[in-house]
Order: sequence, then C-alpha cells, then structure tokens
Amino acid sequence: MTRIRLLTAAVLVVGVVAGPSALPAAASAPAASAAVSSAVSAQSPNPALEAAIAGLPTADATAALVRVGGKEGVWRGGSGVHDLRTDRPADPAARFRAGSVTKVFTAAVALQLAEEGLLDLDRTARSYLPDLIPAAYKNVTVRQLLNHTHGIPPADFPATTVEESYEIRFQVHDPRAMVRSATSKKREFAPGERQHYLNIGYTVAGLLIERVTGDSYEDQVAERVLEPLELRDTYYPGANPRIVGPHNHGYQTMRLDDGTVGLRDVSVWGATDAWAAGDIISTTADLERFTRALFKGRIVRGPLLEEMFALPKVADFKTGEPAAYSVGLSMKVLGGREVWGKTGGRWGYNAAIAATRSGSRTLVYSVNSTDAKGQDMNKVAQDIMVATYGRP
Repeated sequence: MTRIRLLTAAVLVVGVVAGPSALPAAASAPAASAAVSSAVSAQSPNPALEAAIAGLPTADATAALVRVGGKEGVWRGGSGVHDLRTDRPADPAARFRAGSVTKVFTAAVALQLAEEGLLDLDRTARSYLPDLIPAAYKNVTVRQLLNHTHGIPPADFPATTVEESYEIRFQVHDPRAMVRSATSKKREFAPGERQHYLNIGYTVAGLLIERVTGDSYEDQVAERVLEPLELRDTYYPGANPRIVGPHNHGYQTMRLDDGTVGLRDVSVWGATDAWAAGDIISTTADLERFTRALFKGRIVRGPLLEEMFALPKVADFKTGEPAAYSVGLSMKVLGGREVWGKTGGRWGYNAAIAATRSGSRTLVYSVNSTDAKGQDMNKVAQDIMVATYGRP
C-alpha cells in the first residue's frame, strides 16, 4: 500500500512502501507497491511521470529517481526501495553508477583542451600517443575517437555473460592494456566511414587527456568540471568497487548459485573496465546542475560546444541507420523535437541526462534496473523518457 502526504509546493510528496523481504525471482514481479516522492509546483503537475515510476519495486526496477527542470516546468520524484531486504524507502539523494554518462564529462574536458590548443580534434591520436597507437590506426583523429567513427574494435574481455562478469567483478583493468588489445585487431571500418558506439574511443581519449596535461584524467575532470560546478557528490571510484556514501542498492537478474534465475545484489562491483568511458558515480541533483551548465555553454564554449550537437554524416556500422552520436552526446527525436543527452548503464543501474537544445526541458534519472546493459531499454527508464518528452 502506498501512503502519500502532500506538503507545500516545491517540497516532497512522500510515500512509504512495504516491499518483499527476500530477493524475488525474475519470473514473477513483486506486488505493486511504491514510495513516491516528488518536488512539484502547482504549475507543473505531471501524472505521466508519476505513473512512470509508481509501483516500484517491480520485475523491471527496484527504485527510480527523477528530476525534470527548465522553463517548461519542474518535477522531482522518487519511487521504490533502498534495498530489498529492509524495504526502506529509496533515498532521493542517493549516489549511483552513471555509466556512459561519464563520456559527456570526458568529451567536455577534451573540448576544453581543444579550446586551449592542447588538443587538436583534427590531429591523429597516434601523434599524441605514438607509443600506444599502432600504425594500423595512424589515421584515427581525436574527433573520430569522440564521435565513435574511429573504426577501432572493442578490447577483449574475459567474460561474455552477466554471470561470468559477476565472477570477475573485482578484477582491475588497465586502460593501456585495453587499448593494446583493441588495436591489435583488424579495424572494423576505415576511420570516418561509419559509426559504431563503443567504449574504446573514450578509453583512448582519457589517455590523451593524461598525455597532453601531464595529469591524471580524474584530476582533470575534477579541476575543470566537478569543482567549478560544485558537484560534491560526483566522483571517480578508481579501483574501489563500492559506492561511497548513501546509495540505493542495485540488483541484476541472473542465474543464482542454486541454478534458479533471480535477483542478485550487484551494488559492489568494480568499474575499471569502463574508466573514462563509464565509471563515474553521481546523484540526480549533481547531474541536473551539470546538464544545465553544459547546455548553457558554461563548460564548453563557443564553436567547440557545437561539436556536441553535430552528428557525423555517416551510417551506423550495425544498423545502417543515420549516425545518432555526436561528440559526447546522442540525439533522438521525441515528441516531434530533438532531444540531446546520454544514457548509461552499469550492472543494476541505468542513468541518463537529456535536454532540448535550448535547455527548455531537462531530464535526469537514475533507475535501479534489473536488466541493466540489456539489448532493449529498461521499461521504467523508457516510460520516464516518454513521459518527459513524448514518443519517438
């Protein structure tokens, strides 16, 4: 049963949930019950968003946190539980793994360095990293790394299933070794001819940032983005597999030790395999501040900001459809207008930032999804996106 208490405008609508005491099997959804908290003004109710996150935990997700902002209205909400064992309500200020939203931070720093003349988007990656990038990839430019048109295949990874990945979740991966693994293989296509969304380009980009600054990638992001914007709850975990500070537990559907399929708590999981492509930890409040600043041109300025809103005129390597990824962002037409942003997924967690080009409507969400990194978009995450912007 959900209990909702209305306070004043722009404060919380809080619900308390009684959820399952044990991890449910993936085949059956828990009874519909939810903890819904939303900071809404009298001018911007959104029944569609409230419905999108109501009833958690379900088979699709155990919690969701949402922040919508901009001139079109403000709405904030949360639903679900902190964890399935205690059934505590989800923490609205929780930190979470933001996955590939990390790429937006990486791209922003690379573009800042381009503005300062330390990086040239049209120069080759090999000219900066001759000791790492082999001759077979001598024509790949910095821009192509950032917009996924480089043609470098993914690095080899010692796991192909979620269960195998879980077994090696504490393994530490070296970015240089991953680049060597990827570039030892035949290229997927000639640089600039196709687009294939992969992490490896951003792994190289992180190493480029380190090479031209003589500093660590993490410190450069902190100095250039996190500290100026006062994003105090955003950080890079390094080799620490735990989320430091308050966080809602993530669960993933997988085969368990007894042979059944169910949910396993995957909150503690190393992310060094993603690094500059996907290991950042943040909150919805921090990511909302970052999104507003980015779209207002406060992080990347002038012509270089337009790199983030320019799609390469090539086809997708797998589908043949027009390219959907720019430098750092991606674009989808929703509700008849262009929406730019970036989604991310780590086991047990999905996240996204999004905005119209003018910034008139921004969205940040964190969904503790049970099918993170799946082929299809998580249903709760999809419902949030559609409720905010409309259907494709």
